[in-house]
Amino acid sequence: MNPLVIIPTFVSARDHVRASSPLAVYDHATPLHQPGELPRLLSSLANVRGVGQVCVLVAAERAVEVKALQKVQGICAQFPTLAITVVGAPELSLIRQRFEQLKLGSNVQAIGLEGYSAIRNLGLVVANIFGHDSVVFLDDDEIIEDPEFLVKGIYGLGKLTKRGIPILAKTGYYLNSEGTYHSRSQDKWYNRFWQQGSAFNEWIDQAMRGPRLSRSNHVCGGCLALHHEAYKRVCFDPWIVRGEDLDYMLNLRMYGSDIWFDNKWVLLHLPPAGTSEGTRFRQDIFRWLYEYRKMEFSRTQIDLQQVKPSSLEPYPGPFLEPGIRKRIKRTALLRSIGRPDRQAYLQASHAASDEAAIYASQNCSKYFELQYAWPQVMARTENDEILRAALLESTALRSSVPAAAQGGSQTRPQTRPQFDQPSLDPGLTSEIRLNLAE
Repeated sequence: MNPLVIIPTFVSARDHVRASSPLAVYDHATPLHQPGELPRLLSSLANVRGVGQVCVLVAAERAVEVKALQKVQGICAQFPTLAITVVGAPELSLIRQRFEQLKLGSNVQAIGLEGYSAIRNLGLVVANIFGHDSVVFLDDDEIIEDPEFLVKGIYGLGKLTKRGIPILAKTGYYLNSEGTYHSRSQDKWYNRFWQQGSAFNEWIDQAMRGPRLSRSNHVCGGCLALHHEAYKRVCFDPWIVRGEDLDYMLNLRMYGSDIWFDNKWVLLHLPPAGTSEGTRFRQDIFRWLYEYRKMEFSRTQIDLQQVKPSSLEPYPGPFLEPGIRKRIKRTALLRSIGRPDRQAYLQASHAASDEAAIYASQNCSKYFELQYAWPQVMARTENDEILRAALLESTALRSSVPAAAQGGSQTRPQTRPQFDQPSLDPGLTSEIRLNLAE
């Protein structure tokens, strides 16, 4: 296979950013004057066997888009053994122009550099343009310790189970700084109505005891592999503010497919300190209220598979059931008493009854309109020679100019990006015997 490794990275003008919309709130964005975690990831990726083309997507505030691209280009130039192409606002503009030429302009909201899902969809479009048969998503705050990481990542992808079920999407899992895959759940009195961490721990314990590949109720967006047959049919939802990886699993199920969990595919997840607990919970309120309304709306569509909360036990089923709004308000109130950041939790409580509920109601049906058009978008841009040439020229012009001020680091010009990198050795995948839960 010839997977495109996609790495979104987020750059901000300052240490603390005031987001313009719920979609622009990220767990952590690297300030322009700091190197961030991307160099650490690329250093570890350089030791992974079989890496072909790498695409780094640069999301930044409009005021610093150019400087952010220069910064990331300078970082990537420090790893000449990796074939890295940096994609940012100029390339997004080219793709959107081409969408207009192809009469696909009504779908430009699906791709972008604001919001987790739109950024991932941009990566899918790039992979489609350059004819990659699969993608592997990483996050920039990870470390890969296993040289066989990519080989394990594509294990089973595109193959059939004994029952003839195609494996078109799969996820691995994270180890945290303590070396465990368990969530740091807090079984405290103020989390009585919000046992998200313990529910996840119960699920992953079951999955780790099972066969290597089993149907997954969870997705790690920074350890995610998608076959072309999956990503050309189903896109990420641009209206979900966070949790777009788990949401993608729900989308696949609605459209007749699934994600598989590989309990041998693992990396380290070492994020820096991010937004406050209260701010993150506010995003969770937007996420779960939207997810609940979206799933509720999906049941009115006769052409979709029904995905019931009971099929998603022990996680995330309880967060998709009626009464989620009441649980949110109770949890916000209790946490405002028992946790720091009292004001943020009180604001989160108000969001549950006002802003987030309105947002969910107004947007819960939009994804299905976009999803109806997505296969056409992918069919008309697949191996698009005009767009491919334009993107190569754009990235080549930028990469031929050294990024001058990157914290004093030495950089050198890169050659013209070449997307047609050698694929993994066919011998690595020709004799795979799958260990599955049917």
